[in-house]
Amino acid sequence: MTVKVDGAKLKIRDVARVARPNGNGRFEKAALHPEARERIAATRAYIDRTWMHDDAPLMYAFNTGVGLFKDQRVLIADMAAYQQKTVYAHATGVGEPFSEDVTRAMMLLRANAFASNYSGPRVELVERLIAFLNAGLHPVIPQKGSVGASGDLAPLAHMAGAVCGFAEAEMIYKGRRLPAREAIAKAGFDPDFDLGAKDASALINGSTTSLALGALATFDARKLLKQADIAMCLSLEAMRGELAAFDPRVHKARPHPGQARIARNLLRILDGSKRCSQSARDVVFPDEPRQPGTPASPRVQDVYSLRCTPQVHGPAVEAVEYVERIIGTEINSATDNPLIFDDGTGGYVSISGGHFHGQYVAQAMDLLAIAMADLGAISERRLARLVDPTMSYGLPRNLLAGKRGLNTGFATVQCSMSALVMENRGLATPGSVDSIPGKSNAEDHVSNSTWCGRKARTIVENVEQIVAGELLMAAQALSLVEPLAKDYPLGKGSQAAIEAIRAVIPPALDGDRWYATEMRQALDLVRSGAVVEAVEGAIGALE
Repeated sequence: MTVKVDGAKLKIRDVARVARPNGNGRFEKAALHPEARERIAATRAYIDRTWMHDDAPLMYAFNTGVGLFKDQRVLIADMAAYQQKTVYAHATGVGEPFSEDVTRAMMLLRANAFASNYSGPRVELVERLIAFLNAGLHPVIPQKGSVGASGDLAPLAHMAGAVCGFAEAEMIYKGRRLPAREAIAKAGFDPDFDLGAKDASALINGSTTSLALGALATFDARKLLKQADIAMCLSLEAMRGELAAFDPRVHKARPHPGQARIARNLLRILDGSKRCSQSARDVVFPDEPRQPGTPASPRVQDVYSLRCTPQVHGPAVEAVEYVERIIGTEINSATDNPLIFDDGTGGYVSISGGHFHGQYVAQAMDLLAIAMADLGAISERRLARLVDPTMSYGLPRNLLAGKRGLNTGFATVQCSMSALVMENRGLATPGSVDSIPGKSNAEDHVSNSTWCGRKARTIVENVEQIVAGELLMAAQALSLVEPLAKDYPLGKGSQAAIEAIRAVIPPALDGDRWYATEMRQALDLVRSGAVVEAVEGAIGALE
């Protein structure tokens, strides 16, 4: 279904739908809403009719230079050259290019900001952005070089240069990296495109790169929350844990909504479980020192990584909800400068402001980074317990199948996940509190929002892999003890999850395998949402 670009109703999920291919490998199309097109055209007609002469009052970026040249008039005769030079002056990005989904999200979000009708670009520019997006023309945009104030100038300038067919710009088209002009021509468009007054500033002045990163990271984080609950339940049942900590009465005594929601999810997934009972604990597992027939000691309560799941997953849920509100507002905001407003008398007025400043996105991304880093940390602590029989209550050491010594098991899978946790700890250090003045102190406080978005996205990707690792290892643990514990069924949700995992990754019961393949398969399961779909199909929707 086509995503309508109207400047007011775009959702985070819409951004993901356009930015990423669907199950058939195709991207959703975007289209400028007809009413938005009419509004943009009417505003621009007034600008061209009324302001485009050398006697017009100075209006920043329309007929003035930028930054500290804000008081220098640009003559109409120089306007075309000025627009081009503005893009050239800001195309200073460095580093590897952004991935395809980030680039596509940037193009969509910039067009949506224009559709709000506060920026004043020519409608042809907005339509070209959307047409290139739909045609699969993806500008090559370096990741580094934006401080997130006066917008994401450097990356957006690279996008602008490609869209406008600058000779130095590059695009990816049908999997090939080409000069932008060649790619545009191959796609059937005219490589030449003239920028009108303020078009260049409208294109590059806004925190849209930060927002693209934030929207995609937030979308992925939301999908990951339920996966983490399911992974925890599989680990808990593999270690025959205690359910009392999730009793509603406990969470009524500390009534945080996220915490209570997680506890309800866990109990629903574990509904019907006999594996978390004293009689199940009395079964002697393979690496348990207890003699057969000797009852297990009462569990009483579990370690924090199991017992405190609601108190750790819960804050992550509430953090994502807050971030979704911030990102949702930003998606439908005008973030360049100056902005154009109806003056109520049939005309328009240009007002300079600071909406390009990315502090909202920066702080939201720092919060997301912290919350998701901790979600990954507690998941890694659970999967670490699974490989150690002294902490797992007798599960086979390293979740080993096959001959001991010849085979090693899942120990290094845990090491790899711990490496991601340590990486996340460094990346979770807030970036929004950092600021270096730029441009001769014209920009004396910046947000660092692009770096905040980049590192939050990396953390979410790392946590996807950590949770995938927990799902993989918990499924292996449950498979290894299934013959011993068959009289003690898993919870309904857990059983559905195990079946979904085994349909893709059969249990390793004959020794070591190429774990990188299984870890990739588990990651694909997490990103596809297949395990959540299976669980919700069995027990109804999780919260």
